[in-house]
Amino acid sequence: MGLVTYLLTLAVAPVRGIVWVAERVAEQAEEEYYDPAPVWRELADLEGRLVRGEIDQGTFDAREDELLDRLDEITAHRRQTPGQMP
Repeated sequence: MGLVTYLLTLAVAPVRGIVWVAERVAEQAEEEYYDPAPVWRELADLEGRLVRGEIDQGTFDAREDELLDRLDEITAHRRQTPGQMP
C-alpha cells in the first residue's frame, strides 16, 4: 500500500475496523448457534427428566422431536459450510 493510498483511505479506517469487528461477532454467533453440543446436552437432560418422572412421555416425545430437528438443521448447515468440523 502506497503512502498516497494510505492517506486517502485513512478516513475510512474506523469504518473498516467496525465492519471487521461486526464480521467477527457474526461469525462467533453463527458458530455458537450451529454448535450441536448444547442440543445433545439438552437431549440427555430431557431423557433424565423422563426417567425421574418429571415429565410424561408425550412431553418427552414432542421436545425430543424438536431437538432432533435442530440437530438435522445443524448437520445440514455444517455440510453446506466448508471448513466446519463434522
